[in-house]
Amino acid sequence: MGMWYLHSHLVGLRLSYAFIVSELMTHSTNRQASLIVVVGSLNVDLISRVPALPKRGQTVSASTLIRQFGGKGANQALAAARQGARVHLIGCVGADDEGRAYRSYWSSQGLGLRGIHVLKTQPTGMAFITVEEGGENQIVVVPGANGKLSRAMVRAESGHIRAAAVLLAQLEVPLPTVLEALRIANTAQVRVVFNPSPSTHIFPWGSRRLDVVVANELEIRQILGVAPDRVRQRLASNRQRLIRQSIGSLVITRGASPTLLLTASTFMEIPVLKVRPVDTVGAGDAFAGTLAARLAEGNDLPSSVRAANCAGALATLKPGAQESIPSRAQTDRCLRKLPTP
Repeated sequence: MGMWYLHSHLVGLRLSYAFIVSELMTHSTNRQASLIVVVGSLNVDLISRVPALPKRGQTVSASTLIRQFGGKGANQALAAARQGARVHLIGCVGADDEGRAYRSYWSSQGLGLRGIHVLKTQPTGMAFITVEEGGENQIVVVPGANGKLSRAMVRAESGHIRAAAVLLAQLEVPLPTVLEALRIANTAQVRVVFNPSPSTHIFPWGSRRLDVVVANELEIRQILGVAPDRVRQRLASNRQRLIRQSIGSLVITRGASPTLLLTASTFMEIPVLKVRPVDTVGAGDAFAGTLAARLAEGNDLPSSVRAANCAGALATLKPGAQESIPSRAQTDRCLRKLPTP
């Protein structure tokens, strides 16, 4: 009680306190240590491959068109499961052919359906993804049933959230729903891993405790107001910003460049595996799911980021968001090749 009292009156210690609580929660004995609850989207992806991404007003011809399962929530949940975590996904699909196919596929992956709601009034979400030869992509998402994941649905799953080692969330479902899931996790002192993607200017930073935030080069500009290559130059002001935004640790992914880790007391560059990418669509989700899984096991943040770097790199070597997600064994083999900092 004394620490909570101190926390409520000494705002300047918020970041350090949140980080300490986050580390202690990893070792909680009354929580299922490997359970990860994911609140997020399920989409059917239509993926076209083109020589180069179209410019504004330009029409280009695709060489192939394939249909696969995706959605940031499902991608990250599957990535965590392939690392060996027990996963409970909370999301929505439509009562249509796509939704039925997705539920059948999800079961075939050995994952449960209890948290996936079927809506008769909405179609299953869709994503239209264009990938160029170099692996870069453009994505247009039609939310469909994802847009109807409600706070009431999340509250009905609060028992799973309170029992989890980690809550993993993104922003492809309604913001009020995400905030409700974060509130439940904060109240239960469940570690939160948050991926603010797709990026939005309306997220109420500072209203929820976010133990680990995973952001790419675009998203970091909204969080810190600086480009990733300026983070080191402004450590003091960036740390103050993390305090104001209730972020315990910030993980900045930068593609082929080392991942940055910023906390109240640490700044690190963590090496990545050099690869020749085929498709970068699922790399960020493979990273986030792997990071959550390794943290849920009790690993420290730097070693968890190293594993996530490997998973993210391996996910660029095959087309598709979920088909490319590596297994635990593949990730561990990659870890042995990763340079030490």
